[in-house]
Amino acid sequence: MPAYHSSYCEETEHRVVGNMALLPFSSKLRGSAPPPADPTRDDIVTEALDLFRANSLFRNFEIKGPADRVLIYLILFIGDCLTRVTQAKAPGWTPNDATKHLATYAIENFTLPGEPGFPLNSLYAPPGSRLDADALRAYLTHARQETVVRFVERVYGTDGKPSKWWTAFQRRKFMGKSLS
Repeated sequence: MPAYHSSYCEETEHRVVGNMALLPFSSKLRGSAPPPADPTRDDIVTEALDLFRANSLFRNFEIKGPADRVLIYLILFIGDCLTRVTQAKAPGWTPNDATKHLATYAIENFTLPGEPGFPLNSLYAPPGSRLDADALRAYLTHARQETVVRFVERVYGTDGKPSKWWTAFQRRKFMGKSLS
């Protein structure tokens, strides 16, 4: 059974930095991501959250385009967020605590493709220039922040505790990798 890919793989009109597409997504946060042309269509952040649990079962992933590289990055980021939520000290984080801690994690300094310490340097091309690296860092920071907001909404139920249907995937590492 093959892994699930991004629906943006066939589209070529998006800017590509290195070999990652800067895909549009809707956000209430201010950032560098372009707004979506069709607001009714699922964006890359929603796709990553929808496909996280299914794709985390796979150790191999055939990359079909630049959009898949963004999907991989966001799935790895979601896995790190889930690990942080489940490893919180007892009694655990409330949704507000999770939002606060994960938002801080989202804006922390992180490695870009091509930099030492990036876990998937063999699959990603480094940005071509310093301006491209800055654009990619701004885009990924914005995507990480928006992912945190939507992640907390999905993972935490009405009782204020993380859903067992999400925390069951805490130990599963997509492609056997982690961003941290």
